[in-house]
Amino acid sequence: MRAYYFDNIPGDQRLPHGDPSKSIPLEQLQKLGVNHWYIPVEGHEGPIDAVAKERGYKNRDMITVSREGLGELYEDKMKTFFHEHMHEDEEIRYVLSGSGFFDIRETPSEAWIRVAVAPGDLLVVPAGIYHRFTLDEADDIKVMRLFQDEPKWVPHNRGVDTDANPHRAEYLRAISLSA
Repeated sequence: MRAYYFDNIPGDQRLPHGDPSKSIPLEQLQKLGVNHWYIPVEGHEGPIDAVAKERGYKNRDMITVSREGLGELYEDKMKTFFHEHMHEDEEIRYVLSGSGFFDIRETPSEAWIRVAVAPGDLLVVPAGIYHRFTLDEADDIKVMRLFQDEPKWVPHNRGVDTDANPHRAEYLRAISLSA
């Protein structure tokens, strides 16, 4: 995992869009409630089970995001994933193969932090934080999704209603206490 500021220059969202050599430390992401572990893919089952038990993740599934895998749905899915949104549950992703980018909205600066993920990265994005996802130029990622309850993925696109969402308010309260 490497994190750096997104440059906001228009163009292909799958490009790095920033200077990956000017990395943001994990501690800065943790202040935003974002957690990361590196767990090698080979032999990952035990360590993933331990993290799942510790954090109360009861369910999991696998998803492959690629042009080939999504077929005609690819363009629509990529637009949906890249639209700024939040969830009312944590978003937990463990990368098994491929790579991509999670963009995290930094509060209070409103800057985007681009988080490049690759095999072995386990990323936890807290409920209530604005974020988005895109593939990189390789156009392929396979991830294990972990869930605290039944598997679901419900994006709440950023807007007036979402800004007033109780999960968003709780997130803002939580990061203000950790600052």
